[in-house]
Amino acid sequence: MQNDRQPLYIQVQDHFKSLIASGDLAENDKIPSERELMEQFSVSRITVANALAEMAKEGWIYRIPGRGSFVNHGVQDLVEQLKPLNAKQEDHQPSQSANRSRRKMIGLIIPSIGDYFAIRMVEGINQIVGESDYYLVILFTYNSAHREKEAIVELIQKGAEGLIIFPSDAENYNEEILTLKLNAYPFVLVDRYFPGVETNYVCSNGFLGTQLAVDHLWELGHRDIAICSDSPLPTFTVEDRIAGYMDALKKKEALINPALMLTEIDIVDDDTEEEHMLLSQMKNRLATAFIALNGRLGLHIASMAKSLNLRVPEDISIITFDDPSPSFEPFHYFTHVAQSEETMGAQAAQILLNQIQAPAQSPASYSKVVLQPQLVIRHTTARFV
Repeated sequence: MQNDRQPLYIQVQDHFKSLIASGDLAENDKIPSERELMEQFSVSRITVANALAEMAKEGWIYRIPGRGSFVNHGVQDLVEQLKPLNAKQEDHQPSQSANRSRRKMIGLIIPSIGDYFAIRMVEGINQIVGESDYYLVILFTYNSAHREKEAIVELIQKGAEGLIIFPSDAENYNEEILTLKLNAYPFVLVDRYFPGVETNYVCSNGFLGTQLAVDHLWELGHRDIAICSDSPLPTFTVEDRIAGYMDALKKKEALINPALMLTEIDIVDDDTEEEHMLLSQMKNRLATAFIALNGRLGLHIASMAKSLNLRVPEDISIITFDDPSPSFEPFHYFTHVAQSEETMGAQAAQILLNQIQAPAQSPASYSKVVLQPQLVIRHTTARFV
C-alpha cells in the first residue's frame, strides 16, 4: 500500500494480486473478511467492497455468499498477463518523493454553482482542501436525486476517500447517502441535515434566520409579510425557515395568512399559479414585504417589482436569504440573512479531513455544526407608511 498515486481500492487489489503472483496466496485460499481488510488497510467498508468486486469481475477471486472470497482457479494466467505490465511500470517508476507529493481525492457533490451562496461555499471548501494532501473534484446534480446517486457512485469508483454532499431537493432521503452511512464511508452534509439520521453536517439555523427577518420587518411597521420559496419539494431547510416565520408571527400574536406563504414559485416559468399569486400580491399590495428564501428568488422579486413600477424599498421591502451580490461588489444592495456560507464550507471540509484520518466513528462523535445567522441591513427594507 505504498503507491499513493492510486485510489485506495486499487491499492487493496494490487496488494492481493502481488500475494497471488508471489505464491503467498494459492488457488482456493481464503481472502480475509471485509472487516479484517478494513482494519488492515484503515479504509472504509465501501472501499473494500469495491476492491473485491473488481477482483471478482477480473477473475482473480470468486465469492461464496456467507463464506467469503477465495483465490480463483486458473489464476496463473492472470499472473502471466501482469508480468509485462509490471516490467513496464518498473522502467518508469517515479521516485518515492514524487509518489508522496501526489495528492489524494475528495469529492464535492452540489446542485450547481448558479448563485453566490454556492460560489462562496465552494471557496471555503477549496481553501481548506487546498492546504491539505487532497484535491477537490466537483460534480453537479442540478437538483436531481438520480444524478446525485450517480455522482456518489462515480466519485467512489474514481477513488475519492470522502465526500462533501449538498443534498438535492427531494421528498425522501437519498438511499445512496444512507448506504454511505451504513458502510462507514466518510462524508459530510452541507446546508442541510436529515432529521433522525446521525451524520456529520454543517448548516445554518434557518429557523432563527426567518425570525430575524420577520422581527426586522415588524419593527419597520410591516404587518403583511410574505415568505417565498422556489423549491418544488418540501425540504427540511425550507420547512425550518417557514417554521421560524410562523413562530415569529405567533409571538407577536399576529394571524398567519396561508395566502402569504408561497412555496412553489418557478422563476423560470412565469405561467405557474404561484407566480400569478406573487404577482397579484405585489400588484394589489396584499403584502408589503417579502422574505425570499434564497438570493436568486430575491432578485426575481425585485425584477417583478420594477416591471410593476413598484419601488424598492419605498413601495415594498425585500429580505433575501444570502447576499445575491458578488463579494467584490463595493455596493451591496440587499438586506439579507447572512449564513456564513464560506465558513460553512471550510468547516465541512475540515470535518471530512478529520474523519478520513480517524475513520472509526461512534454516534457520539458525529460533528453537527449549526451556524448562527445574522441579519445584514442594506437598502431593500424601509419603514412602511
